[in-house]
Amino acid sequence: GISPHTVAWLTTNGYQALHLVERRLERLPDVEILEMARSEGFILLTHDLGFGELIAASSAHLPSVITFRLHSMRPEIVNAYLERILTDHREPLMRGAFLSVNDRVVRVRLLPIKAEAF
Repeated sequence: GISPHTVAWLTTNGYQALHLVERRLERLPDVEILEMARSEGFILLTHDLGFGELIAASSAHLPSVITFRLHSMRPEIVNAYLERILTDHREPLMRGAFLSVNDRVVRVRLLPIKAEAF
């Protein structure tokens, strides 16, 4: 659900990024997407709340997941939030974290997290 324009913005800013559509994997089950992100060392960007539940239930330390719940998901809005997140929360993202982003706040939970605490 994240725009390819955000992936392009990340690449332009020196990050290795890909969109599932680029690999024709957009229909991959969420569990497999999470595993692919873990095995390839990616941070998963999504607006699907299900990934938070999956990462909590897995008791895994990685991958980090950033879930965007913004009023507007226009790429320029997401990119502005993402720029701040990648600067302000670099350490937790590298160690393993679940970030929930809405218009007012960025919540950070270090991994692993317990499903019942989610």
